[in-house]
Amino acid sequence: MKSILRLLAVATLSFFFSLSAHADKLKVGFIYVGPIGDHGWTYRHDIGRLDVEKHFGDKVETIYLENVKYGPDAERAIRSMAKNGADIIFATSFGYMEPMLKVAKEFPNVKFEHATGYKQSENMASYGLRLYQARHVQGIIAGMMTKTNKICYVGAFPIPEVIREINTYYLGAKKVNPKVDIDIVWVNSWYNPPKEADAAAVMIAEGCDMVAQHTDSPAPLQTAQKNGVTGFGQASDQIRFAPKAQLTATIDNWSPYYIKKVQAVIDGNWKTGDYFGHMKDDAVQMAPFTNMPVDVQAFAQKIKEGIRDGNYFAFTGPIKDNTGKLQLKDGEVATDAHLNSMMYYVEGIDATVPK
Repeated sequence: MKSILRLLAVATLSFFFSLSAHADKLKVGFIYVGPIGDHGWTYRHDIGRLDVEKHFGDKVETIYLENVKYGPDAERAIRSMAKNGADIIFATSFGYMEPMLKVAKEFPNVKFEHATGYKQSENMASYGLRLYQARHVQGIIAGMMTKTNKICYVGAFPIPEVIREINTYYLGAKKVNPKVDIDIVWVNSWYNPPKEADAAAVMIAEGCDMVAQHTDSPAPLQTAQKNGVTGFGQASDQIRFAPKAQLTATIDNWSPYYIKKVQAVIDGNWKTGDYFGHMKDDAVQMAPFTNMPVDVQAFAQKIKEGIRDGNYFAFTGPIKDNTGKLQLKDGEVATDAHLNSMMYYVEGIDATVPK
């Protein structure tokens, strides 16, 4: 009988120690707009999640949801994570801003983080990367290498994050090639490979020979290779999908930010605010320059180093929009507030921003 009682006591203690160990783990949640296998935006956020697990080991537990739509679905997903014990939740797309802001009010003890937005609250921070820095370098390359003087851009949604990258891409190309024109097609989706491919194909058929994108699959780049032109990877190095077409790619490095903010929750000193990662922090990276002449590579590298060192900024006035209105005076550098609310095309882009 005593042996049975001892066994029961040991089992009970083991059970409670197990519960205690589980309770001590910080639960970190991620809301994804696309599939992890998009090999672009969501893929890179998930690399960040996996790096959190590697860094903290058994101190944390991470959870995630893929393919979460904007609106009520996003609100339900965020609320469900908070109800189920998440200590900090990262929502990784612009359209999650309002749903997260609403849910954050209901759970004051949970920390909320919203990617690419501009609103904060006492327990909700915002974060993003200066991806326009890499995009400007791509514009330089496109302007130097185009043979048709026609470059193009596949856009997801007309929001400031995407508009400013179209502008910086065009400004880079125009800097080295005053004759360049740009075509833009909107697919109204972050991840829709067939639509992304069709959009690229249409513009290539109309003479575009430099394909850029702000969507989440390698489809536009693959379409470029299929049609014998070149382009740029988005969010991650996509050269394995188009080894003959990729010139370089923007690489989003979210890992340092995720690790820093999880550590802050563990240490009890998490703070709200806005983060805008820079090349100099290695938050914005670029894939190796390939499939380009040596002189183009050298000039692109020079521009990249200038951006990284803080000596070169693409959005420096004078800059007019394409209606002729002066947006930045001579020598004026765009503030983060200006960049985060940019809803105009720069002078020279013959198009209208969709409403």
